[in-house]
Parts: sequence; C-alpha cells; structure tokens
Amino acid sequence: MEGQRSRNRKSAKRRRAQINEQNRDAKKSKSEPSSGSSFLEKMKARLSGGHFRMINEKLYTCTGEEALDYFKEDPSLFNVYHAGYQAQMSQWPEQPVHKIIEWLQVRSPSLTVADFGCGDARVAKSVKNKVFSFDLVSNDPDVIAGDMANTCLDSSSVDVAIFCLSLMGLNYPNYLKEAHRVLKPSGWLLIAEVKSRLDPKTGGADSNKFIKAVCDLGFTSVSKDFTNKMFVLFHFMKQEKPSSKRKEIAWPELKPCIYKRR
Repeated sequence: MEGQRSRNRKSAKRRRAQINEQNRDAKKSKSEPSSGSSFLEKMKARLSGGHFRMINEKLYTCTGEEALDYFKEDPSLFNVYHAGYQAQMSQWPEQPVHKIIEWLQVRSPSLTVADFGCGDARVAKSVKNKVFSFDLVSNDPDVIAGDMANTCLDSSSVDVAIFCLSLMGLNYPNYLKEAHRVLKPSGWLLIAEVKSRLDPKTGGADSNKFIKAVCDLGFTSVSKDFTNKMFVLFHFMKQEKPSSKRKEIAWPELKPCIYKRR
C-alpha cells in the first residue's frame, strides 16, 4: 500500500514537471515572434538609415542637375531620403524651420515667399503667406519639382527667399544667384545651415567668407545667429541698387554634412 502511494506521488510530480515545462515552452513560443519582429524592425531601420546616408552623401557631392537626374531615375529614393532626414531632425532640440516660420508669422501675410528645398513644405502649411515651394521631387501638388537654380518665378517677384538646410550640392552659389534674381529690391534672404559646415574648427568654411560672398552677390548682412548648437541662421536683405562694378565672387567650399554610422 505504501509503495503504491509512493508511486502515485512520483507520478503526480512528473505530471507537474511536464505541465511546468509545457508552460515554459508556451511562454517562449509567444516571445519568439515578438523577438523576431523586433529584430526585423531593427534591420529595416538599419537598412533605411544606410540608404539615407548614401543618398545624403550623394546630394552633397553632386550638382543640382545631377541630383535631379538621380531622383528622376528612381523617385522613391526621395521618400527614403526624407524619412531619414525627418528621423535625424527629430533628434535636434530645436529645428531651424520652426525659427523661420516664427519669423514669418510676425510679419505681413502679404509677403510672397520662395522656399528653396522645401521638403515636406512645412513653411507653406504653417503661414498665411503665398509660398512657392521648390524641391527636386514633388509628392505634393503644392510643391514645384525641378532644379532650384532655374525656377519658374519672374525676376523681382518675391519678398522672401528661404534656404533651410538646403544649400546642398557643389553648385550651391547658383541657388543663391537664383534667389537674388527672383527677390524684389529690399527682399529678405534667410539661410539656415548645419553649424559644422561653417565652423573652421571642425573643417567647415569661414562664416565671414561666406557672408562676404553673399554680400558680394548683392545682399546686405542684417543678422547672424550662432547661438544654436546645431545650426546657424543668417538674415540678408537684397540691395536696392545693384553694384555697377561686377566682381569675381570667392565662394567658400561648404563641406558635405555626412552622418556617421550608428
């Protein structure tokens, strides 16, 4: 009798052990898809980040015409680039586009604006002004696709020209020349750029040489703001009368803004 009870206790113990093992297996099987899903998401993010860095480097090291052809061959790359761009911007404590929007919002809504390299056209969506939004590719009916060095705007037709982190490419002076062409006399030119591109300590250009080049183009420097650790913000005004003396402009080279692998 005692032997039978002992066998029963052992049998019950084995059943409990089997049940506990089954429960552990069930928990493990539930966690595995989640783990696998997490791994896939990380891989997708890494691939997306790699594509962004590749496209970003391309845009900084080619001309505007070459960039336009690049996206014409595969317009989907533009979406990949801007998704990566927004991911990078989300890490900045303050975004320059918000500073520019604030500047516009306290001025007359009658001012006509040209946003060169508009991205998601955030400026146009945030102010009451008439905004002409330009970029290499248009996924929005309000964005005009094309080369920023050759826009459809008439000469002396806009009051404000904006370049918000968009002076990319080897021929960036051509974009500023186009802005000068389309701006009215005394029109505003706002430029926000990554700070390291205009900091000689980090291999960037001398900001004073950059300001001088823009002024030689036919602008007057109104203000410069270096207080933000991520970007610099310049305000220029187009001169009322062009200089009678044409001078060779010494444009400084702006180094590419290359994001490191993480």
